[in-house]
Amino acid sequence: MLAYGIPGDIVDECVRMSESTCLLSLYSFCTAVVEVFSPEYLKEPNAADTERLLGRYKGHVKGATVILEVVASQDLWIWHSFFGMAGSQNDISVLQRSPVFARLAEGHSPELNFELNGHHYNNGYYLADEIYPQWSTLVKTIPNPQGEETKFASVLSTTATGSTALALIVLAAFVLSMLSTSLAVTSSYVRPRPRATLSLPKDAGGQTPTQVHISTVGHDEMRVTWITEDDAPAVVEYGTTSGQYPFSATGTTTSYSYLALYHSGNIHDAVVGPLKPSTTYYYRCSSDPSREFSFRTPPASLPFTFVIVGDLGQTGWTKSTLQHIAATDYDMLLLPGDLSYADFLQPRWDSYGRLVEPLASARPWMVTEGNHEIERIPLLEPRAFKAYNARWRMPYDAGDSPSGSNLYYSFDVAGGMVHVIMLGSYTGFEAGTAQHEWLRGDLARIDRGKTPFVVALVHAPWYNSNEAHQGEGDDMRDAMEALLRAARVDAVFAGHVHAYERFTRVYGGMEDQCGPVYVTIGDGGNREGLADEYIDPQPKTSVFREASFGHGRLQVVNATHDDDQPVVADQVWIASLASNPDCNNPAGTGAQA
Repeated sequence: MLAYGIPGDIVDECVRMSESTCLLSLYSFCTAVVEVFSPEYLKEPNAADTERLLGRYKGHVKGATVILEVVASQDLWIWHSFFGMAGSQNDISVLQRSPVFARLAEGHSPELNFELNGHHYNNGYYLADEIYPQWSTLVKTIPNPQGEETKFASVLSTTATGSTALALIVLAAFVLSMLSTSLAVTSSYVRPRPRATLSLPKDAGGQTPTQVHISTVGHDEMRVTWITEDDAPAVVEYGTTSGQYPFSATGTTTSYSYLALYHSGNIHDAVVGPLKPSTTYYYRCSSDPSREFSFRTPPASLPFTFVIVGDLGQTGWTKSTLQHIAATDYDMLLLPGDLSYADFLQPRWDSYGRLVEPLASARPWMVTEGNHEIERIPLLEPRAFKAYNARWRMPYDAGDSPSGSNLYYSFDVAGGMVHVIMLGSYTGFEAGTAQHEWLRGDLARIDRGKTPFVVALVHAPWYNSNEAHQGEGDDMRDAMEALLRAARVDAVFAGHVHAYERFTRVYGGMEDQCGPVYVTIGDGGNREGLADEYIDPQPKTSVFREASFGHGRLQVVNATHDDDQPVVADQVWIASLASNPDCNNPAGTGAQA
């Protein structure tokens, strides 16, 4: 309605909402935009803002990307916006409504000095459409480019102006997502301010494999996933000696597009095996000799060490967390959602893949989705989890309990001694849904005599005494908590809340010796910063909480105990419920499946 200047009764059939609901939604949208963005973005740029733009984009390599109706730079800062009735505006009326171009028409513009093709310029230029006047400061797309140089220039111009549309789309999607005891310890530690998003080198291009990561498939196979810019064979060659690859596996290749502005590289994956446990394998992808990788297969027995980290992102704190993870050995990484924080900007998925590749190519990374993976935009990108499902394929169709969905699945490690359940917070979980029925069947298949430890991961925490994201996991808890208690699940790990918190064994909001231990570990270094406001007084069920970033280590050491060590701030021994005779018949103590 804003973009096209049309009344609510025109879009009611398209979006299946009444005119009054459309108008109310539009009012709520505009109110939210003003409240959230007006202090920093919805203002006339001052001298400092202009200097910020000129300091970031200088010379002929990087130019400020703007159009007249919406003036936006490539970092999605909206400098000026104007919406009018479709068909009632022309180049002059739009220019008159823009303080940026009104001053330009008067001969005032930010000073900018650069050279291009031997000519010196002291005024900036703006990319514009064909309808605008013939000003020397407006550079228009070439309508019918002839020759390689003009075609290349036309592509660059079209791509650059497309980032302005992306700025509006991201703005809309962000605001829509907004509408959607004495033994207890609260640590006084306060995490420093969030660090900036990292700037990473681009992929090598051609057939060079990049963004390599692995995930376990069954008890003796591994899926290798990688991306190439150009077409390349989906082949992994591997062996136990560096430089020698007597085995090979051929997989599949896919790709995806997003908003017609982004086209992924070729996403390959191949399953290699059978593999020996606790063995280092060397491998290369697409037969490319320039890059050799290696991974170590997990052990087939206890002890077994997991790294658990949520809400990872790609900031300076993320880099610190990854360095800490790499400093100590482990067998597998579990990530309960919010991986890249791409948030609709698809190139951030690529930079995230490059950032985690050194670790993710060497140990299996098992992930589940978070809210930042949804990336659904009504009408424009109606399919949720498009990038996540394409890039991070998990073994949902393997083993004795296939789920049929990449958003939830389970697997065994340590020769079946540990069963791991990855649940989906953002797909149906109520009784009667596919996930609920699958979970019931998956838990029923577990023989606790052979599998002493069962852990589950979910993104939105079911128990949380932080002010952030209060109640967001309650509906899922109400639907599934009884199933987990009846199956004597030992621990549930969550992310989402950007802090650390450990609860005692809980069921139905009360201490229960046969309920799981609940742990929130949701701040691996994301760009949104920490959640440092806790509910006071601290609930009796909350044992330890701290607004900190980092990762956790869960070491299953024998058939009765595991050891959870999230940094040095908190550590606890967790006894397997399978070894507790009082929990052998949990249904008799009030649990209902």
